[in-house]
Amino acid sequence: MATIDTAINATHLLFAGLWAGSVLFVARGLLPAARDGDIDAAPLRSLIGRFRTWSRVSSLALFLTGGHLAGTQYTAESLLGTSRGYLVVTMVVLWFVMTGLIEVGSGRLVDGLDERKVREPARAATPFLTAAAVAGVGLLVIGGVLL
Repeated sequence: MATIDTAINATHLLFAGLWAGSVLFVARGLLPAARDGDIDAAPLRSLIGRFRTWSRVSSLALFLTGGHLAGTQYTAESLLGTSRGYLVVTMVVLWFVMTGLIEVGSGRLVDGLDERKVREPARAATPFLTAAAVAGVGLLVIGGVLL
């Protein structure tokens, strides 16, 4: 069992880092260039399409691996009665928040890109994807505390 738990933990950490990093890249690297008009709509639409797919896969992978880890390492009493449990619950809340913010932000961006616009959709998506990046960093920090 220890080998399975180690593999699941490694998978969880890998997806968490890549997911948070990709959101940070889009929010702080790609969107500023789009707001300045340095990227055309078609390539940006392709990148955001891949980002959305990756985000959804990562979100699901983190839900499944995190659920396994929480189920094997915590009881209901320890999740709701210890400081480590509260951190795990906080991570679940941040996971929901981050997933929602990414969906809303990328949706606003894609809607505008489908109309061949770039600057305005990038401006509309920026607050959501920036907040998602902050949530991602928060998730990584809390995860580091739990290790």
